[in-house]
This record gives sequence, C-alpha cells and structure tokens, in this order.
Amino acid sequence: MRFVIRLLVNAAALWVATRLVSGVTFMGGWISLFSVAFVFGFVNAFIRPIAKILTFPLIIVTLGIFALVVNGLMLWLTSSLSVALGLGFHVAGFWPAFWGALVVSLISTLLSMMVTE
Repeated sequence: MRFVIRLLVNAAALWVATRLVSGVTFMGGWISLFSVAFVFGFVNAFIRPIAKILTFPLIIVTLGIFALVVNGLMLWLTSSLSVALGLGFHVAGFWPAFWGALVVSLISTLLSMMVTE
C-alpha cells in the first residue's frame, strides 16, 4: 500500500510541476503520468543515492545547495527516460529541471505530510 501512495504522491507532484514550471510539459493520460511517476521513483531510489555520494564534497562546500542541482538532474534524467519510453513527459533544459524539481520536492513533501498510512 505504501508503494501505491508514494506513486500517487509523485504523480500529483509531477503534474503540479507541469502546470507551474515553464519548460516542464506532459502530454498524455493518467496511465502515462503514473508511468512517469514510476520512472521518477526508480531514478530517485537507485540513481540519486549514487549521485549524492559522488557529489558529497560539493554538497558539503555549498551547505546543501548543490543537492538541489542533483534533484534537478534527476528530474532531467526522468525526462530523458520518459521520452525514450514514449510517455509524453519532457523537461526543456537545466533551469526548468531545477525549478521543476524544487516544485516536485515541495509538493511531494506537503502531500506526504497530509497522507496517513
């Protein structure tokens, strides 16, 4: 059940980012959006920890600010994988990815706090 809740939260956060951030677009239905959320969850579960370990010195030197860059790169990677899979999710560049990741982080944190398991 926890997996389904996390998938719904990620899908909602990604949808909000497509509405608020210019350069983050989604063309598709709900099934495609859940597929993008699944890809996003996979990237965050398996690739993001490796990226954070590799960039740990930069994260320390910048007092954590570089973690936002890593989050943006993970959203950009999700976009690349989604385009390759034909899911209809696209991020136009680094800055839309950066701002989109910030929106996704904020929305998913707020939704996670509101959802009880």
